[in-house]
Amino acid sequence: DRPTMEAMMLKQMTEEMGMDEATVKGYMAQMSDDDMKQAFAKGIREKFLSEYAAQIEKDLKTKTPAELAAALDQNMGNFDDAACAVFYDSILEFSAFTYDYNLIRLGCLDLDTPSSIRLYANSFENKDTIVDCIDEYNQNVPELQKLKYTDYIGILMSSVTTIIDAITYVLIAFVAVSLVVSSIMIGVITLISVQERTKEIGILRSLGASKKNVSRMFNAETIIIGFTSGLLGVLITYLLLIPINIIVHSLTGLNNLTGVLPIPTALILILISMLLTLIAGIIPSRSAAKKDPVVALRTE
Repeated sequence: DRPTMEAMMLKQMTEEMGMDEATVKGYMAQMSDDDMKQAFAKGIREKFLSEYAAQIEKDLKTKTPAELAAALDQNMGNFDDAACAVFYDSILEFSAFTYDYNLIRLGCLDLDTPSSIRLYANSFENKDTIVDCIDEYNQNVPELQKLKYTDYIGILMSSVTTIIDAITYVLIAFVAVSLVVSSIMIGVITLISVQERTKEIGILRSLGASKKNVSRMFNAETIIIGFTSGLLGVLITYLLLIPINIIVHSLTGLNNLTGVLPIPTALILILISMLLTLIAGIIPSRSAAKKDPVVALRTE
């Protein structure tokens, strides 16, 4: 009956939980008969289980490992598959990691589903072929199936190309300054030559030479100067390439890395030298052609 259940619950809660009687009685007074029965049954069950577990633990401590193993084997022999599964799940703790995840952590990979592949080309041509094949494949598949790749050689070569381009621009600037200075010097030298040969110009004009003849004479001289300087520059370059290549081969060990000056390029450089000297000598040659023969003959 209810009074008996209240008396037993009052004793249990005051002894085990340390609650005062007034609080427990007030709590039980608010409970219905059904709630009282459920709470009483739950308390009895928990008390029985705790006492039973304490008794089992006490008995197990007196057993040897061999006796415990024999008892476990005997009990497991009476279990069916379902009972074994329940027993297995109840006493073991399971990790949140899956079987596949653990295999990946241990380094076991499936060759059919790789996460990444490293390709090493034995030449730049083969490297470009691999890149072209990947790009062609990516054009025919959706975005999620496209292959992502990093062209380390391309990145390295891009950096090297940038550095070489910067050095090339600096050298071009030096060459441009040198060409401008040399052109000015050729013009000055030609002008000085015209001033020193004023009387010669007057004699030529008095003998019947036209202004074009005088101008062509000085233009021919400047062209000869340009041809000679260009030819000397090319010859000196060919001579310097010999020790430079020897030094480069000894420092790098790359016999294929050889500096050369192709003959067509050498001829173009000579022509450029002749053209620049011709342009630099146009103004002095025209000033020589415009001199009055009478005034030129009086010049000492």
